[in-house]
Order: sequence, then structure tokens, then C-alpha cells
Amino acid sequence: MAQTQTCSGGGQSVPALLERNAVKFADRPAYREKEFGIWQSWTWADTAAEIEALALGLINLGVNEGDFIAVIGRNRPYLYWSIVAAQSVGAIPVPLYQDAVAEEMAYVLGHCGARFVIAGDQEQVDKVIEVQDQLHQFEHLIYLDARGMRKYDHSHLHQYSHVQEQGRAARDEFTAELDRRRARLDYDSTCVMLYTSGTTGKPKGVVLSNRNVIESARSSCAFDGLTEKEEILAYLPMAWVGDFIFSIGQAYWAGFCVNCPESADTMQTDLREIGPTYFFAPPRVFETQLTNVMIRMEDAGALKQRMFHHYMEHARKVGPAILDGKPVSAADRLKYRIGDTLVYGPLKNTLGLSNVRVGYTAGEAIGPEIFDFYRSLGINLKQLYGQTEATVFITVQPDGEVRSDTVGVPAPGVELRIADSGEVFYRSPGVFVEYYKNPESTADTKDPEGWVATGDAGFIEEGTGHLRIIDRAKDVGKMADGSLFAPKYVENKLKFYPSILEAVVFGNGRDQCTAFINIDLAAVGNWAERNNIAYASYQELAGHRQVMDAIQAHVEEVNRSVAEDPMLSGCQVHRFVVLHKELDADDGEMTRTRKVRRRIVEEKYHDIITALYDGSAEVSTVTEVTYEDGRKGSISATLEVRDAAVVPVAQKVAAE
Repeated sequence: MAQTQTCSGGGQSVPALLERNAVKFADRPAYREKEFGIWQSWTWADTAAEIEALALGLINLGVNEGDFIAVIGRNRPYLYWSIVAAQSVGAIPVPLYQDAVAEEMAYVLGHCGARFVIAGDQEQVDKVIEVQDQLHQFEHLIYLDARGMRKYDHSHLHQYSHVQEQGRAARDEFTAELDRRRARLDYDSTCVMLYTSGTTGKPKGVVLSNRNVIESARSSCAFDGLTEKEEILAYLPMAWVGDFIFSIGQAYWAGFCVNCPESADTMQTDLREIGPTYFFAPPRVFETQLTNVMIRMEDAGALKQRMFHHYMEHARKVGPAILDGKPVSAADRLKYRIGDTLVYGPLKNTLGLSNVRVGYTAGEAIGPEIFDFYRSLGINLKQLYGQTEATVFITVQPDGEVRSDTVGVPAPGVELRIADSGEVFYRSPGVFVEYYKNPESTADTKDPEGWVATGDAGFIEEGTGHLRIIDRAKDVGKMADGSLFAPKYVENKLKFYPSILEAVVFGNGRDQCTAFINIDLAAVGNWAERNNIAYASYQELAGHRQVMDAIQAHVEEVNRSVAEDPMLSGCQVHRFVVLHKELDADDGEMTRTRKVRRRIVEEKYHDIITALYDGSAEVSTVTEVTYEDGRKGSISATLEVRDAAVVPVAQKVAAE
């Protein structure tokens, strides 16, 4: 009874919040999942019953307090329940990226010493089985989807539904034990362990307590007024801290509904059907959506194109001001309403963002042009600056103070300071407990007073208190002439163009900047189709003369924009190549959250970088690649090196 009273006051653990919600929001939807084209729904009372059955089944299977339970698969209610069931029995859930190859999984499973794995389907089961000989503590594997699993050896393999059935059957035997374990959970108990993306080395296991998760969820829900009436779509990797705080932390604190799409392929359709009120996505999602919009407009008739561009120009001029409640003339408001009827409204509906009351982008910096595009439509998109070690929140943007060039003010309960080196430090209730089995890195990152080094360089604006991030501290440098080198600033401008998927800028310590460009196959392929240009591969299309000309025009347009910033004008791109392959996480060139591993890219493509700086007109290269089934291969290519026009900075200053 005392435990129930504690829960009604907020709860000291996620399972305690579940108990509270099962009473307070008993008949409200907690989860939905689209299966075979039909939305299935579970209330909070249903959810509590499902999680209890699984928790009892885990105890029956031999799960002890302190055990690590890995969870692998796409976003499904059952896997979210697995996380909370693991917490309920005093175990520590460890979500893994479902697109990780077996070797990557082996490192995480071995490092945390997972005794149990809960996997979504046969593909994930096969990966674990492939590396199980390397996992000395691994004992049992639970699978959710039974398709293809009938002929497997089931001595240590268990179907999810059977584990639940055994839990229900053993309710009388284990309920008291489950209650004891739940009662022992408090603010200092470990809630989850999430592995960092590993941009500079092996991923580190970030230990987050119930205090970290619940306090971060509580303050962020209060900041944006999130209630049990919100609808969200859970589609981001379950191993990413953004999804964890979004789909578990905030969902369990506020009591809102988590909707899971049928598959990655139907995500956009499911997004439109749900019409979320609260939306959270990394920049890559918004970039992809914008690219798809531009592709559709290129296929539209001349009248529709003219109407789109006419009203979008007006939206960029007055849309953000209207959204922020700032003064706008009656004539401009009327024209904006007409545009909303003809263009913005249908476009938001197509994107599935018609009902969004609060939208956030996080995980990496978003290009200002992309950010302003969404806000001009009337979508309340805001930037959030955070990291796994902070349980997401470091800074947030209050309504009415949203800008593309800052990441906002300190989130509730967060303190900021800027070191003499320019690196940003923070302290908050969300600060992680430790890096698992890595006291040296913990001490390097978090000092005894709780201040955490972000690894990012930035400064706090006088007057507004807003934080401006320049770039990753390790990536910010100096050009040979002493001017500032900040590659991310230029890369984000390049990625605004639908035809450019990824860009990597080089120049630290050199006399000029150069760049690698990845084309967006969907956007450029659509252009090729409309212009009757045949191509047999990504490599052939990337090297096509007209594609190279278009990319060069984009690079030169970015150079003109960069030249307008006196502090960063030295970062104009003088030479570039369009790479013969996409940078890929399977090849180690990116993290699973789509962040470029710069050092690896520099080492792997050193011959191309040399050609960019020695004046070569072309370069021949051979690149090792990894196929989806894990096999290795190689791609040979001869790449054209292009010169791009730059704005002479001295001439520009003289003209002013």
C-alpha cells in the first residue's frame, strides 16, 4: 500500500510509474502497433498486465537482480515491455541497434556480460547465434516473431509468448518475489544502459539511473506542457537515448500513447494516420522528408510548381514570425492563410505533421535552411541540444525564442559553463552515473563536482543566455592562416540541397578547404529518370557530368553564403570529389546514428584527400566494402576532382 502511495506521488522507478498509470490512466491507450494494416491497441491496464506476465516469466527463467538483458529489434510494444519487465525484476536492460552487424553486437553483449537476449525476429536471433561462442555469460535467447524459428534448437531458445504464459502459470509462486524486487527499486537503481555511437573508438556503456531518467522526463514534460493526451510515433532506434526518453521516460511520466509503425517502409503512411502531436527526429529525417517534397515538386505541373514556390517564398518571410506570435501585417497574414489552404496545409498533411504541437530535432546540428523551412510552414520545430550522458537534455528552446543559430537556453535544472578552451560543460540531475567498466573515461568526462565535458565548442550569448555550438571541439581547428575551421557549419549548408545526402569537409591546418560529397540516390535518380538519363549503378550516376555540374553549382552557392560570415569565410570549399559510394555504418564510416567517423574516413580515403590537395584532376582508388550478409568486397573507381569558385575574402571586405 505504501508503494502505491509513492507511485501516485510520481514514483521512484519506471515500473512504479507503470503501476501509477495502470490506475490513473487505466482505460487510456498506452501503446498501438500496426500489424497487417490494422492498428492494435493496449491500454495502460493492459500494458501493466503484459509486462507483469513477462516479468514473472523472466524470474521463472532464472533472471537475477543485476543481470543484463539485451533487447534487439525494431520499435514494437513487446520490446518496450521487455525493457520495463527487465527493470521490474531488478535487471538492467541494454537496447542494441537492430541494424548492427553480428561483430558489433558481439562487442556490446560481451562487454556488458548479457545472460539474456530478447530479439525481435529470426534475423536478430541469427546474429546472436553467430557470435554466441564469444559470449561466455550468455545463457538464454527469447524471440518475439516465431516465423522461421520452428527448426531451431530450443534448449536455450524461448518464444516470447511462451515465457509470458509460463509467468502467468507461476503467478502464485513468484508474485511475492516480483513485488519484493519492485519495492527495492529507487532513484539510485540503474534504469538502463545505453551504448554511445562510438565516433572515436569502441562504444561506451552509459549507465543511467531512475533519477536521471525520471527527473529529465519530469522537467522536460513540464517545459513543453506534455500530457497524457499526446500521440507520438516511435520509429527511432531503440538503442538511441532520444527514443528511450521519448518512448519510455516521457511516455511513462506523462502517460501518453506510444504508436509503433508496421515497418520502416510504412513509416510515412503510419505517421500520417497517427498525426502525432509531439514529434522527435534527428536532422536526417527532416532532410529526407524535405528531399522527398522537392522530388515531388519537380514531378508536378508548371502551375503547381509556380504556386508552391510563390507561397513558400512568402512563408519563409513571415511564417516563423506568425508562429512566434510576433507582429505581422494584416495583408501578410491573409496571404499566409491563403498559402496555408493551398500549399502549407496539404504539405503538412503529406508529411504527417499537421497536428504537431511540439517538434524537436536533436542528435546532430540541423542546417538553418532546413530548420527554417519547417518553421515557415507553421510547424513548431525546435532544436534540442543533448547527449546520452545527459539523459538527452542540456539546452532547449522556449516558445517565442526559437532560432536556427542557437540551441536555446539551459534545460530546467541544468547549469552551463564554458571552459577557457571554448568547450561546453554542464551539470544536471540527468548526468549519467558512469561508463560501465571504464573508470578512466568516466573520470575524464565527469569531474568530482559533477561537471561533464560535452566535447563540443561553443559560447553563451550575452543578453539572451542562448548557447551557440560551433562544432565538435575535436573537429574545430585553424586554417594555415589562423582563421577558424568549423566543418559542420559548411556541411550542413551543403546538405540543404536535396541532391546532396552527406558531405565531409577537410581543411584543418591547411591553406584551403576541400570536401567529399555523397549524392542522394533517390533525388538524383529521380532527376535522371525525368531527363531520360540511363545509369547502371550509384557509381555511374555519381560520376555523370551533369550531376557533377549540379553539385559544383551547389558548392559554389554555399561558398558565397559562407563568405558572408567574416569568422568562417576561410571555410569555403576550393576543391571537391563526388564519392563513388555512400558512406556506410557497415563499413565503419558512420555510426549507427548516422554521424560521420571523420578519423576513419580520413584514414580510409587518404589517397583521395591527397589528390584534393596536390592539384590532380582525377584519382584512381580501390575501396573495401561490407555487404549486408557480412561478406567483404571492393569497389574500384576513377574519380574526377573538381575546382569550385570561391569568393575572395579580401575583395569582399574591400567592397564593403
